[in-house]
Amino acid sequence: MTEEIQLSVRPDIAADSQRLAKHIAHLKAIDVRTITHIRVLRRSIDARQKHILVNLFVRIYINEEPEDDEFTKIDYHDVSNCPVVIVVGEGPGGLFASLRLIELGFRPVVLERGKDVHERKKDLSNITRTQRVDPESNYSFGEGGAGAYSDGKLYTRSKKRGNVDRILNIFCQFGAPLSILADAHPHIGTDKLPRVIENMRQQILRCGGEVHFQTLMKRFILRNDTIVGVEAEELNTGKEVEFRGPVILATGHSARDVYRYLASARIEIEPKGIAVGVRLEHPSHLIDQIMYHNPEGRGAYLPTAEYNMVAQVDGRGVYSFCMCPGGFVVPAATGPRQIVVNGMSPSNRGTRWSNSGMVVEIRPEDIPGDEVLRVMTFQEQIEERCWEEGHRLQTAPAQRMKDFVEGRQSVSLPKTSYAPGVVSSRLDEWLPEFVSHRLAEGFKIFGRRYRGFLTNEAVLIAAETRTSSPVRIVRSRDTLQHIRIQGLFPCGEGAGYAGGIVSAGIDGERCAESAAAYLQK
Repeated sequence: MTEEIQLSVRPDIAADSQRLAKHIAHLKAIDVRTITHIRVLRRSIDARQKHILVNLFVRIYINEEPEDDEFTKIDYHDVSNCPVVIVVGEGPGGLFASLRLIELGFRPVVLERGKDVHERKKDLSNITRTQRVDPESNYSFGEGGAGAYSDGKLYTRSKKRGNVDRILNIFCQFGAPLSILADAHPHIGTDKLPRVIENMRQQILRCGGEVHFQTLMKRFILRNDTIVGVEAEELNTGKEVEFRGPVILATGHSARDVYRYLASARIEIEPKGIAVGVRLEHPSHLIDQIMYHNPEGRGAYLPTAEYNMVAQVDGRGVYSFCMCPGGFVVPAATGPRQIVVNGMSPSNRGTRWSNSGMVVEIRPEDIPGDEVLRVMTFQEQIEERCWEEGHRLQTAPAQRMKDFVEGRQSVSLPKTSYAPGVVSSRLDEWLPEFVSHRLAEGFKIFGRRYRGFLTNEAVLIAAETRTSSPVRIVRSRDTLQHIRIQGLFPCGEGAGYAGGIVSAGIDGERCAESAAAYLQK
């Protein structure tokens, strides 16, 4: 027989399967020898009190062994001779759209401007070595999209738990750790996610789909407001090529050339709110001490501590974003004259630093004018100012946290995880005043809530600007098709309809279903 129970236990019990079995046997008043297996279905940490507890929802097997796999496996069939759907972009939106198309009996043809996940890694290393960014192969462009080498966090606020579980199950099918099915804040790790992405691509190819790397979509082929294909350029040869079929447009939130093309082609888009700020980096042991209420830190059984902070300052949200415990700050620019920072963590979350984006909500009405790309222009202006403050290299402008709040130059900077290096700069002076003021006030609030958080041991590294798309590509609520152009399905984070790997995957699947319905008509 099986039984599912909810319990809260000490971290040392949660970490040891034998001790956990004894604890459950005692609670249920049964012989521990009758418990043959324990499957953890949900796991979270309750750090609200001094004594930390681990909340578990488990299924216990009594006098029987589990017969089913821990995840649901999907069968993918050959689609070599099936109708084609073009998928532009091989980030999570494009990958999950492609796999769903195969399930539905359609053949995905994927166009990715960047390189495959392994070749891409070399270009990321070159950013630190040469201080230059390859505009087609970087932390945002390439197989796997912005998430492949910036963490692999799978936490989402989506309420569609069934869809979330489906996305997590598919990740497990392609090699992600089973722990992501149980953890409250699931995470693969930037050292493991690339192999998972490669496995997904190999499945697409085995089923008869196509994946074209270093292939940049230039424009749509339109007939009477209907997309019949795209024109693209093979970047390594300069050759112009055409692909025919309806289009799932999943280009990510940094494909600014795509937004400019859409605006020039009068394909309806609208400005969308974003958030702008900095990467805030603390020593990880300090965050452990603060969040676990223990001067000794996390001890032997707890993971590196996370935090989630939010406040309202002058009518706008100030909040932490993409928190990376035991991680790195990385250079995420996609072109010249830019500095952009992002965060990531390896699977063990074992570095000596913890960072998060600390950002201020920006609405379209906060940016003067009525130009449709004005929010994107605002991003670009901050990124170029960072580049100038960083000595026109990828060395990032930085300031200690208390110095920022108190308005003074940092005469020295702590050692950081940001490999290209940092330079002291008055972020408090040159960031837009409505950003810097709200950040400073937010830090004061967080410092009062969490003693020791507001400290000069922490450093602000600028600038965090790519929190989400500055544009929304307008689509129908029901069909997910563009409101005017037939055969165009704007998808994922770059289209303004997702915010992270899982939500982009969910949207990719929905767009695939809509494209399939369009072709079936």
